[in-house]
Amino acid sequence: VMLPLKDKDKPVVQKLLSAGCCARCVLRFCCVSVQAETLKELHCFIGDTTDSGAAKSTEENKDEPAEDPPSKRPKLEPSLTGAELDQGSTAEKLKDEESQVCVVCLGILQELCDKNQAIKIVEAVKGENYEFDTLVLSVSLPAQLCVREHSCWLHVKTQLREKSIILGKDDVIQVKEAFKWIMQSLVAKELGGVAVSPFEVGVEFTHPETDADCHFLYVSNSSNIFTPGLFFLSHYPCPPIQTTTRCSAQDVQCLHTSVFVAGRYNKFCRSLPQTPWVIDGERRMESSVEELIATPIVSAFRAQGFNFSSSGREDVDVRTLGNGRPFAMELLNPHRSRFNRVQMKQLQETINNSSDKIRVRDLQVVTREAMSRMKEGEEEKTKSYTALIWTQKPICSEDITFIDGIKDLTLEQKTPLRVLHRRVLAVRPRVIHSMTTRFLDPHHFYLGLKTQAGTYIKEFVHGDFGRTKPNLCQLLKTETDILELDVEVGWKPLI
Repeated sequence: VMLPLKDKDKPVVQKLLSAGCCARCVLRFCCVSVQAETLKELHCFIGDTTDSGAAKSTEENKDEPAEDPPSKRPKLEPSLTGAELDQGSTAEKLKDEESQVCVVCLGILQELCDKNQAIKIVEAVKGENYEFDTLVLSVSLPAQLCVREHSCWLHVKTQLREKSIILGKDDVIQVKEAFKWIMQSLVAKELGGVAVSPFEVGVEFTHPETDADCHFLYVSNSSNIFTPGLFFLSHYPCPPIQTTTRCSAQDVQCLHTSVFVAGRYNKFCRSLPQTPWVIDGERRMESSVEELIATPIVSAFRAQGFNFSSSGREDVDVRTLGNGRPFAMELLNPHRSRFNRVQMKQLQETINNSSDKIRVRDLQVVTREAMSRMKEGEEEKTKSYTALIWTQKPICSEDITFIDGIKDLTLEQKTPLRVLHRRVLAVRPRVIHSMTTRFLDPHHFYLGLKTQAGTYIKEFVHGDFGRTKPNLCQLLKTETDILELDVEVGWKPLI
């Protein structure tokens, strides 16, 4: 194998090999991405081979006088030539070096970076039963590897300086990157050929024998102890001390990035909260909109968890009609992520058939950005409401017709008492764009409203002890209250 090294790299290679570095770590320090599997190529590069050694010896000794003649004692065993002895000792030396644990990577780029390790990772991935097309490999390494690498970098720094070679520490290829270069392709090959993706396979290594390597860092208050090297050199050996054990691989962790699902829901029940209703640790309602929607979706995607959000929220006794309220779910670590339109339609029907309290439409897989857009402009959306109003004073149809002519009525709404425990105290301006009335009897009528999103309708009707001004009590000059309320979200764009 022809390594892309230059003559200027020879002293660095020799120094790193003598320090106990493996072949891959030597090449990392030389900024070479080719990953040699044995030390033989590097020894050939620096001229540390049997042939070169024998030739050199012959050249040096050709003018020297011959030694004493060989002994005439009969040879009972066949002797080996000098070349054969050199070849045997060199092979034995290489074998010993390859069996040693690298002082920098602690074996991660040696036996822990081969096809056998790749097969172990693949078996762990298959055991998790994920559905994926592609994957990306992530690696977690012991912190002491940074200390050992810095020690080796300081060790060769003098040699680099003598040869007028400029090599910054940032130029050295990191152990993590080298590991991923090799293992990504090996794992991909075993899994049938995959590329970079949202599916992540995590490999973690530990090395208890050298856990104490970092302890000297804890006693220092210096924020940049590695820059001068003096502190480091006084507390840690250069090069690092040889160890007897390799790093050990921990359990392989699989993680799929979140998948986002969005849609719209209608709520037809006046005793169903949007999210689980728990007060003082006690559950008040048996179900919620969130749970009725999320349970089938989480099951279908085989997700470990979820986050539910919506564009606004309705009270437990308010129905949501019309086009429905936009909602979105972040599915955490889903084991299944590929759903086509037909499958999403089937999932939507599963949700709708599970309960008559809600109905879902426009269910679809979306991007994270689409979720953000759902929340953007929330205050600019328009909502339509229909409320059943009670009046203390008897009324006739003529008493309420003037309300139909009111346009763009601006309210000043102080945070309602009923939500003051969870919302900051503030006065919020809100606009009622238009209202319509339908008389029922002397004490009841229907009030239709088109309002800015975020308007507190109940507080507009009963006044909330004067915290919302103007209010319906002031307009009709009588006490009023709301008996039923339905909301229609008028925001037209799809999720």
